[in-house]
Amino acid sequence: MPDRWLIAGLGNPGPEYSHNRHNVGYWCVNRLSRLHGINLRAKTLAAIGEGAILGTPVLLVKPRTYVNKSGDAIVPALRKWKVDPTNLLVIYDDLDLPMGRIRIRSGGGDGGYKGLKSIIGSVGTRDFPRIRIGIGRPHIDGEPSWEPGVVGEYVLGDPTREQAKTLQAAVSRAAQAAERMVTEGVEAAMNRYNK
Repeated sequence: MPDRWLIAGLGNPGPEYSHNRHNVGYWCVNRLSRLHGINLRAKTLAAIGEGAILGTPVLLVKPRTYVNKSGDAIVPALRKWKVDPTNLLVIYDDLDLPMGRIRIRSGGGDGGYKGLKSIIGSVGTRDFPRIRIGIGRPHIDGEPSWEPGVVGEYVLGDPTREQAKTLQAAVSRAAQAAERMVTEGVEAAMNRYNK
């Protein structure tokens, strides 16, 4: 029996956030749940679904702690289901990737992303794979903005119809990358999708 994977998609709980750019990690877990018939059930700290992807046992997790406290939901799930942190896959949005691009890494720092910082701090290691889904950076007068207020509003805003199409296509690719990762390994997924 292959080792179980925990696939966590980051986002904020509640209908008011469900279409936000910040929730593309949630969208990806929702997609995997539909594709593989894994029902997500709301618990206190996370919505969790147990099942399999192409023969590999998986746990799908959407933390309900808000993005910045994601580690508080992920660590109890890792412990309860005895998943090794090297088999923790985190899927989240990235401002510095062009909209619609995906990027896989086998580990590394938090890159200033508070949800990842929370997970690294709680799990106690940076050595777990992640898939970043590019949401692009907001622009003011044609120039990219790093202004916290502008960035916050953009991340917690809904994409335009065109952007939503681009993001849904990226979520579909990220779901395929996750499937390949749990069945063939991180390296195989990186070789196929980091282009």
